[in-house]
Amino acid sequence: MNIETKIKIKQLIEEKIRPGLQMDGGDIELVEITDDGVVKVRLIGTCAHCPFSQMTLTAGVEQTLKEVIPEVLRVEAVSY
Repeated sequence: MNIETKIKIKQLIEEKIRPGLQMDGGDIELVEITDDGVVKVRLIGTCAHCPFSQMTLTAGVEQTLKEVIPEVLRVEAVSY
């Protein structure tokens, strides 16, 4: 994945995904973007222990990133 695409992913997380999570008392931390299209994130705050965190990850974060950036193959949660 090229540097421009990685920058787009970071911007999308900052501008579109993070504000929605913060409204619910949670947050997201970008951990890594691999060259083969895997975005690794850490859900924090209330999102870290929420029973719906997997749904947030796939239906929210992953879907949003894939819609805008087709090079994203999947999003994985990373724990502390």
